[in-house]
Amino acid sequence: MLASIHECILLWKFADDTKLGGVATSLEDRDIIQNDLSKLEKWSEVNRMRFNKEKCKVLHLGRNSQFHTYKMGSDSLGRSMAERDLGVIVDHKLNMSQQCDAVAKKATMILGCINRCVVSKTREVILPLYSVLVRPQLEYCVQFWAPHFKKDVEKLERVQRRATRMIKGLENMTYEARLHELGLFSLEKRRLRGDMIAVFKYLKGCHKEEGENLFLLVSEDRTRSNRLKVQQGRFRLDIRKKFLTVRVVKYWNKLPREVVESPSLEIFKNKLDRHLSGMV
Repeated sequence: MLASIHECILLWKFADDTKLGGVATSLEDRDIIQNDLSKLEKWSEVNRMRFNKEKCKVLHLGRNSQFHTYKMGSDSLGRSMAERDLGVIVDHKLNMSQQCDAVAKKATMILGCINRCVVSKTREVILPLYSVLVRPQLEYCVQFWAPHFKKDVEKLERVQRRATRMIKGLENMTYEARLHELGLFSLEKRRLRGDMIAVFKYLKGCHKEEGENLFLLVSEDRTRSNRLKVQQGRFRLDIRKKFLTVRVVKYWNKLPREVVESPSLEIFKNKLDRHLSGMV
């Protein structure tokens, strides 16, 4: 089996894509990765499922990467500055700006088609079209690639701002007034909502087993406090504060006890929505 031949930390397999990953902080680590690549090459020859080496690239992550050259057989693998993985662009800096640019551009194009092709601009027409065709482009896997910079946050929000302005009768309202009239959250608040739902799943829901490895609970004896608080982890790189397991800590710990202790995911969502509606 392909999964039994690797020593590296990560081996992804999806359809006809294979990705090998590992932490390389020493020459021995690089040798381990190279050894696994050699094993993959031998496996492909034995099973007559050869890799397209022209499409095989190395994506180096981290500020101190030595950009070591890896090989498959006698062929050196090219270096990539960014790769698309299941529709998400990951670059060597992990700042997600390229992904934000791509989804904002695609969502804007779809919104433009709706504006040109749909005659009626009533909320009964535009809002469902936006919710089904445009917003999913801005939120696909967003818990992974959530924007790190204000310029990217604004770039995504601008799409929804334009969509709400298209609706007849709301053109002269402020963006916040349009959201209130339509019963919508800003995209930034929707990402926060998605983060809280993800944490609930990790701590109390279907991903509880994985959550034990991601979050460390804090002992809390106060009876009126949220008794499921998580501990802030330590990190050396500033970019880590934007990762899901770090950015959610402050907001999750501030949730009221009655929200956190919801007996089911659906009840949690309803209580969370009411709580978020009262936030500025």
